[in-house]
Amino acid sequence: MGRKFFVGGNWKCNGTADQVDKIVKTLNEGQVPPPDVVEVVVSPPYVFLPVVKSQLRPEFQVAAQNCWVKKGGAFTGEVSAEMLVNLGVPWVILGHSERRALLGESNEFVGDKVAYALSQGLKVIACVGETLEQREAGSTMDVVAAQTKAIAEKIKDWSNVVVAYEPVWAIGTGKVATPDQAQEVHASLRDWLKINVSPEVSESTRIIYGGIHFSSSCLTNVHQLLNLFGT
Repeated sequence: MGRKFFVGGNWKCNGTADQVDKIVKTLNEGQVPPPDVVEVVVSPPYVFLPVVKSQLRPEFQVAAQNCWVKKGGAFTGEVSAEMLVNLGVPWVILGHSERRALLGESNEFVGDKVAYALSQGLKVIACVGETLEQREAGSTMDVVAAQTKAIAEKIKDWSNVVVAYEPVWAIGTGKVATPDQAQEVHASLRDWLKINVSPEVSESTRIIYGGIHFSSSCLTNVHQLLNLFGT
């Protein structure tokens, strides 16, 4: 059986209540294949998660943009995996390059976060990717493999993990990796998983490409986006 398509949209730190209503309306009116063909997941800021979840058509899912590395407590400003589960939020994005670069999240810290989120019943979109300097130095796969290794060392079950390859140099710069560049990294990642984890995990894990940015007007037919994403 082939891997199910996965289309995700990270809204980052953007949006007002009115804008969120408009985006949700656009998504709800879109032409989308059934859930057995494609999973569609959107990731609004924390404050909009409940309203987006309640208003989206039922076959669409929501993801948090981050969660804390352990059970909640005296961690001001953080949101725990348990809180997300309590809200019925099924997915979380972890290891995004902006958190790695701006907030100093190490590979090991991201691995711990992935493991804890999975242990609490969340599904994880685990992000990996290299900077422009690293790509130009020819170390793309060394960087991506190290990021993936830190996760592999902490988890055994990959059934609820989607790996998102998002080159840092394609985030907010107007630059986008070519299909050949993305597929080259996807293939190398799949080979790494086969050698270092298992052939079964390599075959079943979905690897997607991130870094493409769409306006709400581009979301009216999600089916048109499927060929832009890896599976």
